[in-house]
Amino acid sequence: MKGKVITVAQQKGGSGKTTLVANLALEAAARGQSVAVLDTDPQGSLGRWFMARRERMGGDAGLAFGTASAWGVSYECEKLRGLHDLILVDTPPKIDADLRPALREADLVLVPVATSHVDLWATESVLELARRERRPVLAVLNRVSARARLTADVRAAMDKLGLDRTEAYLGNRVAYAEALGNGTSAFETARRGPAAAEISALGAEIASRLADGLE
Repeated sequence: MKGKVITVAQQKGGSGKTTLVANLALEAAARGQSVAVLDTDPQGSLGRWFMARRERMGGDAGLAFGTASAWGVSYECEKLRGLHDLILVDTPPKIDADLRPALREADLVLVPVATSHVDLWATESVLELARRERRPVLAVLNRVSARARLTADVRAAMDKLGLDRTEAYLGNRVAYAEALGNGTSAFETARRGPAAAEISALGAEIASRLADGLE
């Protein structure tokens, strides 16, 4: 059986794409899956995280890593599908024709949405492009403050758009940024903390949705 591809996309920069890829990759690996991450963003943030991780781990980062140009994604994904259970693709913060190959390869397009209406507005173009490619989209709320009225407003607006979203979310926590800079994940650095619980819940929900065909 070929591995599943999750493409993480969002037009707005700073939405948390790389954070999401890194944390979900290591959560899946901890559940025994063979995981690869693919960096298609010219900024190379995921690659720098992976190098920091490999140095920290003494050579074995616990997952595979690759890079690809926008139009080389199809080749890389096809190669990785035959070797790994899960492939997570990090994309640049833009929506244009260059994103389409990464969307075409996706079994699921995951869209991080920080809790602001500006971030939600930026999501609309991702939705449109994914729909043209007939790919399922699942939004993930990021940097959530559980007590903020804005969070409830953004959730309501997502529902009004008909945007499918996860029940699990990522909170507004320094732990995510600190872990990324150290080549680790919040899932690893504080296994009993709230960030690890969030990642575990999100990873389990996404895995369940993939297994069920996102019905």
